Amino acid sequence: MTMQFQFNTDSSVMGTENVAERIEQQVRHRLARFEERLTRIEVHVTDVNGRKHGGDDKHCTIEARPRGGRPISVTGKAAEVDAAARIAANTMAERLERVFGKAERHRHDPSPDKAI
Repeated sequence: MTMQFQFNTDSSVMGTENVAERIEQQVRHRLARFEERLTRIEVHVTDVNGRKHGGDDKHCTIEARPRGGRPISVTGKAAEVDAAARIAANTMAERLERVFGKAERHRHDPSPDKAI
C-alpha cells in the first residue's frame, strides 16, 4: 500500500504545479524512511500576510498519518514557501523518529530484571 500525498494551498500562495512538485519532492525525500509506516501526508501552505510581505509569513503545515496511529501535525514558518516546507519536513522527521523510536523500544526491549 503506497502512501498518499496531498498538497493544499491558499489563494495567496502560488499553487502552481512547479511549487507543488518541488515541495512534494522535498517532503517525500525527507520522510522517505517512514513511508512504509505512513498512510498519508498532507501539506498545507499559506501566506499569512497575503500581498503584504513580512518576515516568516509563509506557513507550511504537514500532517502525517501513521498506520494505526493518531495524526501528527507540525508547522514551519519562514519568509519563503520552500524554506517553510523544509523546516516543517525536518520537524516532522524528528517527531516521527521520536514516535516510532519510542514504539520500537517498547515493543522489543524486555523490562530489565531487577537485581536486589
